[in-house]
Amino acid sequence: MNRLHLYVLASVLSVLGLALFLYKAFALDFPLAPKTKAQVWNVEARVSFLAQDQPAKVSLFIPTGTRRFAVVDEHFISSGYGLVAGIENGNRQAIWSIRKARGRQSLYYQSVVRRVRSTVPAPDNQAPEMPSGPRFQGPKLAAANALIEEIRAKSADTPSFVAGLLKKLYRDKSDDNVQLLLGATPSGSRNVAAAVRILQQAGIPARMIQGIRLEEEKQSFTRKSDFLAWLEVFDAKQWRSYDPATGMTPVPDDWMRWWTGSQGLVRLEGGIKPASRVSVSPKVEEGISAAVSRGRISKPLLLKFSMFSLPVNTQAVFRVMFLLPVGAFMLVIFRNVVGIKTFGTFMPVLIALAFRETGLPWGIFLFTLVVSIGLSVRFYLERLKLLVVPRLSAILIVVVLAMAGLSIISHNLGMTRGLSVALFPMVIITMIIERMSILWEERGSTEALISGLGSLLTAALAFLVMNIKLVEHLVFVFPELLLVLLALTLLMGRYSGYRLMDLYRFRVLARG
Repeated sequence: MNRLHLYVLASVLSVLGLALFLYKAFALDFPLAPKTKAQVWNVEARVSFLAQDQPAKVSLFIPTGTRRFAVVDEHFISSGYGLVAGIENGNRQAIWSIRKARGRQSLYYQSVVRRVRSTVPAPDNQAPEMPSGPRFQGPKLAAANALIEEIRAKSADTPSFVAGLLKKLYRDKSDDNVQLLLGATPSGSRNVAAAVRILQQAGIPARMIQGIRLEEEKQSFTRKSDFLAWLEVFDAKQWRSYDPATGMTPVPDDWMRWWTGSQGLVRLEGGIKPASRVSVSPKVEEGISAAVSRGRISKPLLLKFSMFSLPVNTQAVFRVMFLLPVGAFMLVIFRNVVGIKTFGTFMPVLIALAFRETGLPWGIFLFTLVVSIGLSVRFYLERLKLLVVPRLSAILIVVVLAMAGLSIISHNLGMTRGLSVALFPMVIITMIIERMSILWEERGSTEALISGLGSLLTAALAFLVMNIKLVEHLVFVFPELLLVLLALTLLMGRYSGYRLMDLYRFRVLARG
């Protein structure tokens, strides 16, 4: 029954830890590797015009977040202007106003756009209202009806009708009806606007979307971004987007919606010669920062109770603390499976943490030197027949003095690594010296040296594992993996088989 209880507990811990890990890795997009980069974009819209010494008012459409992109860190830059940001007909817009202005004026909108992953919004239950009255007049009305009848005869449903219409508008420019509807100077936005009017004439809800393309670049540079126009059609209780040039749905993933409709980006009152420019500057940032920022946008409950909700200095402490369970698990393997003898249970783990600051070769040298000095003093104090507590206190004082002396000597010799000797756990080293001396007296120098070398070897191997950047990254970003480590530790706690060192000890019996 106890064994079954252990297996059930280990299974629950493992499933819980792995479930949280997979959710954070694939749903919240936390990076699985250190120094992972994420793409973001700096977007800037600049509006300039010539003021005429009278009240001026500028309206600028500004982007809104979608299920693929989130707009964060917005800034509106102007001098002496009042600013109001609101929503009109489903579009966000910024309105600058001033009582009196003269000369060339410049206004700026800046934001940071990052890619997000969210669920598809719920489809509308009802179709949007269609504009009343005819969409065309005169010859254009006749041309639109003729085009609708021709395409409808060759289509079976709304998607095929839209595909046929876009093919006509973009590839069959010789058609007289198409030429009349598009005009003498067709363009991308003009074609989409015509497609919207024709679809509405056919009784199909449609709208025009205008946006920009956010390309992923390895190097950051600023470029002027031209606006893209694409088509959205209401079908099967949801809006479907179409690339007008290809007729494919949906539009590419790097297209970001800016505003809906055929209106211009800027509307100006009280000025002349308006001009606008939108620039996009791609850049990269740390994957963890990007994941945390995306989480603050979608606000998952798990992020609120994650390590990233703590102050930065507290996070730095836990970065080191979360390595202790890793070192302890390595110690379990080395002692219970391999059979390496050590002094104490957690001493090698603490020494391994000290090696992270000193480096492995220099740390082994300092550890060996300090223990040798302390062990020599311990054998000397044995002649004085001191009690246990005063003897340990005396050894601790000697260890502290030895560390201070080594730091001073290394500093004068220009060896900065020696300054890290103070990071060694002094109390633990004191206990090592005491236990090693007792074992030396009771079971001989060989047994004492084997245990000492085993402790040093275990600390070195634990350091090599704990010093792996991937391990440090995983246990801090995904601390739920420690539940899996706990489950493995519990299972290994019931291991009572042979250790690897036993194969060497009983090699004679194996031959016989």
